[in-house]
Amino acid sequence: MSRIRLMRQKENKSDIFPATFLSMWCRLSFTFSYSKRLIVYVYSCSAKKATKLFSGALTTIGHQIARDAGDNFVSVDYDIFSFSGNPSNAVGLSLIAELRRQIGSMQIPYLLNKIISFCAKSAAHDLGIQVHSLVTKMGFTSNTYICTALVDMYGKFGEMFRSQKLFNGMPTKKVVTWNSLISAYLHVRCPEIAVGLFIKMLKEGLEPTAFSVSAILVGCSQLEDEGIGAQVHSLSLKLGLCHNVVVETGLIDMYSKCCNVEDSKCVFDQMQEKNVITWTSMVTGYAQNEQPDEAMILFKEMLRLGLRSNKVAYNSLLSSFSSMKYLDCCKQIHCRVIREGFLSNVYMLVTLATVYSKCDCGLEDFQKVCSSVTIRDQISWNAIIAGFCNLGCGEQALECFCKMRQAGNNKDYFTLTSIVGAIGVVSGLIEGKQMHAIISKTGYSSNVFVQNRLIFMYARCGAISDSKKVFSLMGEHDLISWNSLLSGCEHHGYGKEVVELFERMRRTGIKPDGITFLAVLSACSHAGFIDKGLEYFYLMNNDASLEAPRVEHYAAVVDLFGRAGYLKEAESFVNRMPMDPGPSVYKALLSACQVHGNREIAMRSAKRVLELWPNDPATYVLLSNVLKAAGCWDDAVGIHTLMFDRGMRKKPGYSWV
Repeated sequence: MSRIRLMRQKENKSDIFPATFLSMWCRLSFTFSYSKRLIVYVYSCSAKKATKLFSGALTTIGHQIARDAGDNFVSVDYDIFSFSGNPSNAVGLSLIAELRRQIGSMQIPYLLNKIISFCAKSAAHDLGIQVHSLVTKMGFTSNTYICTALVDMYGKFGEMFRSQKLFNGMPTKKVVTWNSLISAYLHVRCPEIAVGLFIKMLKEGLEPTAFSVSAILVGCSQLEDEGIGAQVHSLSLKLGLCHNVVVETGLIDMYSKCCNVEDSKCVFDQMQEKNVITWTSMVTGYAQNEQPDEAMILFKEMLRLGLRSNKVAYNSLLSSFSSMKYLDCCKQIHCRVIREGFLSNVYMLVTLATVYSKCDCGLEDFQKVCSSVTIRDQISWNAIIAGFCNLGCGEQALECFCKMRQAGNNKDYFTLTSIVGAIGVVSGLIEGKQMHAIISKTGYSSNVFVQNRLIFMYARCGAISDSKKVFSLMGEHDLISWNSLLSGCEHHGYGKEVVELFERMRRTGIKPDGITFLAVLSACSHAGFIDKGLEYFYLMNNDASLEAPRVEHYAAVVDLFGRAGYLKEAESFVNRMPMDPGPSVYKALLSACQVHGNREIAMRSAKRVLELWPNDPATYVLLSNVLKAAGCWDDAVGIHTLMFDRGMRKKPGYSWV
């Protein structure tokens, strides 16, 4: 079998042998005179002679190690196993067997340990299993360090049954052994078991190391359990590990993942030593907790101190920008990315494309960023499609999806949710049904994210019956499912259905959020259900377990009063608001005044709006329309003149019709 793997194929002249041993040999060529002849044999397709020559070289290595001190063995061993590449399993065993024959038995345990570690790092699964067999044959199954290395190796492979079995069979377990198994369970995303093992290790009387504490903090981050994390924090203080930079960085990450960025900052401020990873963790913590302003301040401080940031910090910082007001920040970070030379990284470009679209940049700027993405794989296509959807360019998103399919790239649920959302933007019912058929064929029809998007798409297209059908076929409904259907029904004027659906939702025990109440209040306003609308608003206002009303909810109530003709009640409601009324509140009141021809309230409201927001053209247009409805044509012309004198223009509307 080894001969087959070593022989070069006629069709492909770069076989496994040169890729494996030649790179290894280059590190040893300064010591031995075999290197030139080996390279000649390799590239002349004489694998048999090359193998024989390599065995001779190993013999020389063995004699040298026998003569020299143990440190020389360590350096040669490091050179052998530090090359990058996936060795052939059969050739790897030949190497082990040859070294076993040439080297004295005292070095064998250390060598096996290094080989096992190499297999774990390079994901050489088959070679690792064969090395395990060799360990058993050589009688090293009771060696704590070798077995610990095997536990770690199988953990890296994701084979937790074998890793746990080895751990259970070990007569002696050191802290490093427990650490290896804990890390293995964290690697396969089983933090509950990892935390349980950590507690069991403490009960065994073993004192955890800094690595133990930092590993279990990762488990707390995965669980998002701040309670256990705080206990581990206390334990680290008792053990004197509170000034270990790895432990402190783990604490910052843990508190951030548990949405407690204040405690993360406390740990950060108290640290005596900070490295790039520490700063990156704190910046990422702010970014993940939707505090981009604080993240930017900290990032600038990091640069001021002369620390060179890495790609993780830039990606995290960019990902925190999600609205138009952060467009300038996005451009600043883009310049830094170019300066640091990270623009060649495809994932950095994908992040930039996504963030620019979220910050509502122009279509031209977004297309420039997209043109820089040279590698079009699934991730980059998903980002580009989602970006066009965020910008409301549904047709361009559909074109990209067609190109993605033609290129043969795989689709995942993220692709499908984005493209279904794009179809909803353009109200393409025919394309939506075609996409629904593709979803059924690809097996994502039961994915809750895809189902929610289908509900939204059918509702936006006016196919409420299809939207309800998808909703009824779902096994479980989450808040987004209910909101999608409620918003769709409200958008098309099904006020009665919205109220019925909301009552059904309350019976399921799912707590409504601000989006839910906004849809319900708007539906009640359009349907004229004043009592129901007020009931739901006061429910939201009085129940502490629910989200407190925002300005848009107050605007919906003003619209509820205004549509029914209760303009005095609407004005009184605005005056009693516990917060400053925004433009949306006064616009709702002005619109009601226009419908019902109430000039007095309109003038009072308009005066207030012009004082607070003098640069909003919509206010001037509304006030002018109110004056026209009241027959005050001269005053209406005066408002238009004032608007033009101040350099404001109303944005023209557009329609698909």
